[in-house]
Parts: sequence; C-alpha cells; structure tokens
Amino acid sequence: MPNRWKPNVTVAAIVEREGRFLFVEENTADGLRLNNPAGHLDPGESPVDACVREVLEETAYDFEPTALVGVYLNRFRRTRTGDDITYLRITFAGSVGAHHAWRALDDGIVRAVWLTPDELRSCRARHRSPFVLLSLEDYLGGRRMPLDVVHTDASVLQPPR
Repeated sequence: MPNRWKPNVTVAAIVEREGRFLFVEENTADGLRLNNPAGHLDPGESPVDACVREVLEETAYDFEPTALVGVYLNRFRRTRTGDDITYLRITFAGSVGAHHAWRALDDGIVRAVWLTPDELRSCRARHRSPFVLLSLEDYLGGRRMPLDVVHTDASVLQPPR
C-alpha cells in the first residue's frame, strides 16, 4: 500500500474555572479564530503529556488532565493550499494551575481568553474547528472517562533508533 492514509493526531483541553472556560484566539489563514488550547502530538510523548505541553505553550497556564472527554475525527480543506487534511483530536478535561505571565505564547496565538459557554456559542463562525463547541457541550453534558483508558506503550517514549 504505497500511499497509506494517516490522520494528524492532535490533543485539546477543556479547562474550567469559576464557570468560564479557557480558549485561545489565534491567527489563521482564515483570520482570527477561537480554539481550545490544542496542538499536535509530538514524537516521543503521550497524548496526556502533549496536552499538558500544549496548554502551557498556548496559554502560559499549568494544566493537569483529570479525564478524557472524547476522541473526535474531522476533515478539513486548507483555504490557501486546498490540502485535504484529516484530524484525530483527543480531548482532555482537567484543572488549571499556576499562570506564568512571563512566558511568550506560541506563534500565532494572540491571547488566552476565559469565556462562558454562552459567549462561546454566540460566536460559532469564529471557531477554528467544529469540535471547539462540541467538546465543550460533551463536557457540560458530563462526558468524562478515566485517564487510564488512554494507553501509551513505553516504546513510544524511547528515542528513535
């Protein structure tokens, strides 16, 4: 099979504090968009570790995952290039820790912002992905699975040979 299809694996976080949820505003080819703190799984890391890293890089907040909210699959066509891309997104919920205001945010991230569910619902056209709202609704509906349903074999954590 010469051209095996492989989706891009990403992680995302649902972070709640006092009825508000942590999102990022980021510059994209389609303009300023709202997203969960999210990003790609890097070689040599577990999905849980990737989510902790991405939240810190995009928001400057420490994050401790406590549950799996869901696994989501979508297809996206890039506006500029027309590339057809499929994303497999693993979304975790957890608690927020210290804020490191001195940290620079990832390239493209304009700011971290705390929104209520209604504020997020009111701006659907600005969502980066259909899963920004869907994963929040799943969380609000009580969807949580224990973290031990996400397995990472030790071989993943070894340096490449």
